[in-house]
Amino acid sequence: MRELLEYLARALVEDPSHVSVEEFEEDDGTIVLELAVGDDDYGRVIGRGGRTASALRTVVKAAAVRADRRVLVDIVD
Repeated sequence: MRELLEYLARALVEDPSHVSVEEFEEDDGTIVLELAVGDDDYGRVIGRGGRTASALRTVVKAAAVRADRRVLVDIVD
């Protein structure tokens, strides 16, 4: 799921070298993915009204359901 989020984010931004995804696991087994991009690319990843960010979360959560896991996607500064 980390690789999927990283792949999608790199396709959206102008500078793919600044895309990074950190993965953490919480006590209840939930995987938290923190997405960071370059300063100029946050608008591209979030999208108008958060539509792009919502779509990213939906795709990653769908992949997590197939793996029987719970995933949260955070976009961090």
